[in-house]
This record gives sequence, C-alpha cells and structure tokens, in this order.
Amino acid sequence: MATLSVKPSQRFRLLDWHTNSCLLSTNAERQRDAANQIRQEARVLRNETNNKTIWDEHDNRTRLAERIATVNRWKERLDKCLTDLDVEIDALTQMKDSAEQNLQAKNLPLDVAIECLTLRESRRDIDVVQDPVENELHKEVEVIEASKKALQQKISQAFEQLCLLQEVRQQLNSDHRGKMETLEIDRGCLSLNLMSPNISLKVNPTRVPNGSSTTLQQWDDFSQFNKNRAEAEMKAATELREAIALTIAETKNNLEAQRVATEFAFRKRLREMESVYSELKWQEKNTLEEVAELQKDIRHLEEDLQRKMLNLKLSHTRLESRTYRPNVELCRDQVQYGLTEEVHQLEATIAALKQKLAQAQDALDALYKHLARLQADIACKANSMLLDTKCLDTRCKLTVPAEKFVPQVDTFTRTTNRTLSPLKSCQLELA
Repeated sequence: MATLSVKPSQRFRLLDWHTNSCLLSTNAERQRDAANQIRQEARVLRNETNNKTIWDEHDNRTRLAERIATVNRWKERLDKCLTDLDVEIDALTQMKDSAEQNLQAKNLPLDVAIECLTLRESRRDIDVVQDPVENELHKEVEVIEASKKALQQKISQAFEQLCLLQEVRQQLNSDHRGKMETLEIDRGCLSLNLMSPNISLKVNPTRVPNGSSTTLQQWDDFSQFNKNRAEAEMKAATELREAIALTIAETKNNLEAQRVATEFAFRKRLREMESVYSELKWQEKNTLEEVAELQKDIRHLEEDLQRKMLNLKLSHTRLESRTYRPNVELCRDQVQYGLTEEVHQLEATIAALKQKLAQAQDALDALYKHLARLQADIACKANSMLLDTKCLDTRCKLTVPAEKFVPQVDTFTRTTNRTLSPLKSCQLELA
C-alpha cells in the first residue's frame, strides 16, 4: 500500500502567506516613496543652493557698490570741507547774545509756574489731589528747565567750536587718506569675478582683523564728527546760528504750547469744580429738605407711638377689669379673645413703631453727618476755585505787559475784583 510522504518543515497558514505578500508590497512602495522623496529633496537642495550662491554673490556685489558709493560720498564731503574750511563767524556773537536774552526771559514763566504750585498747596482735605492742572504745572516747569538747558547748551557749543577749530585739518587729512585707501581696495574687490586670474583660497579669511572693533555706526559717527568739526567755522555762521535760532523758536513754541495746555487744564478744572460745587449745593439743598421731612415723620411716629400706648393702656385696663367677673361669668368669651388679640396686635405695632423710630433717628443722624461733610466739601471747593482763579490771574503776567496788568483777584484779601453794576454802586454809596 502506497503512503503519502510529508516534508518535515514548518507549514504556514494561508493568512500568513497573504500577509507576507502585502507586507512586501507595502515595504516596496514605502522604499520607493522614500527614494523619490530624497530625489526631490536633492533637486530642491541643488536649486536652492545654486540660487543662494548666485544671490549671495549678487547681494555682496550690491553691498560693495553701496559701500563704495557711501565712502565716495564721504570723500566728496571731506573734499568740500577741506576746500571750504575758511568761513565767517562774526554773526555767532549776536546769536549767542540773543540766546542769552531768551535764557534770561525764561525766569518769569518759571516763577509764575512755581507761584501757582505754591498757591495750590493751600487746597484743603480731599481737594489736595494730583489733578491734570498740577501735572501740567509740573510739566511746564520741566519744559522751562529743558528750554533753559537747551539754550545753555547752544551757548556752550558756540564757545566750544571756537576752541576746536585748530584740530580740524589734521583729522580731516587723516580721514580723507583712509577714505581714499578704502575706495581703492573696495573698487578692486568689486572688479573681481569668477574668471579673474588672481582669485584663490586664503587661510582663515573670515577672521576678524586686529583693530576691527569699530561698528558701522561708529565709523559713520567718526566721519560725521570730523565733518561737523571741519564745518564748524562755516556752520558757526550758518548751521550753528540756525540751530540756535531754531532752539530759540522751539523753546518759545514749546513754552507757549505748554502755557495754553496749562491754562486749558485750569479752565477745565474750574468748570469741573463749578459743576461739582453746583451738584454739592443741590445735594445740600435736597439733604436739608430731606432732614426737614424726616424730622416731620419722626414727630408723626412719636405721636402715633403715644396714641398706640394709649390704646394699649385701654386694652390692658379692659382685660384687667374683666378678670373680676364672678364665678361662671369669668368665661373666655369673644370679647376676651378680641381684647387679647388687640393687645398682641398693639404690642407688635408699638415694637414696629419703635424700631422704625430708631431707624429714622439713625437716618437723621446719618443725614446730619453727611450734611456736615457736604458743607465742608463745599467750603473746600470754594477755596480751591478761588485759588485756581488766583492762579489764572497770576498767569496773565505771561501774556499782558507788567504795566498793563490788573489782577482780577485781590492779592491780599483774595477777593474777586469785579466791576459792580450801577445799582450796586449806588447802594454802596448810600450805605
């Protein structure tokens, strides 16, 4: 009888066979995708690096051209400074004298601002507040101090430029030679290209040379400083005088603008205080009316309480009298229940009236206290308005000549100097 021989090896399931086939296909696709991704990235990298190299060389060539243009502009400026060094300086003294006069004129607004700040220190209680007026006054003092400092600085510069002219030519010549050597080197670098025969790899070309710690801004400031010094004598008659004139004009404009802002803040603050003052007076009037009404209601409560006490006495008397009924007559009839209920009701009513009377008296005390605070605040507001009016009157010195200045508030009594109507004048004369 024939027998089936079975190969003694591992037998896989059909599912494993299908899984292996799918795995091989999936891995093949994944490997192809990875290879394709690398190829695409390599192409992108080549394009990017090529473009980067081209643009870097173009950018650096542009930077070289711009740098050559910048250095050449500075060389031309220095050339002009070397040829135009001799200029007139006669007008500098007159401008300096004008600056000194303007510097002296800043003392009056400074004194006025300090006087206003001193006056406003007389405010009381809650009105001692850091309001916009105080801020503007402090700012005005700062503007005046800054103006004086700017003018003094310009005056000092006028003296300093007369002493610095002797050093100008040597520094200009040195700076001019440096610019010429730099132009020669940078123009040689700009003329190089990929086909130039004298290009080669250098040892550590990216090193920082000794003495190369100067920044571009410092280089520009150095040349600008030399140019400014070279033009000092010319600018003494032109730019320095213009700068001093501009400083004088700016300080006047800044001070005038700050004066307008400060007086606007004063007027706005006065309107605000007048509004608050009117509101407080209205609240005082309403509070007084409410006090009167509350006092009337307290009297009515006290009268009602007295009447209720009489009613309670009557009920107590009736109940006590009915306790003397003889024998079986001492029954709890409807009268007994009614009187008892009346007593309880009266006791509850009296308690409620007493509680409401206490609340009304507490409210009256609170109204009196708040009325006192209102009246104190009204006095503070009146004092503050008077002080600010005095400040505005003092500030008229800034716009009105001293010989024409007439204060609107008496400086001794701090009363307003107002023109009286003919009727009031007649009344005063009769008095």
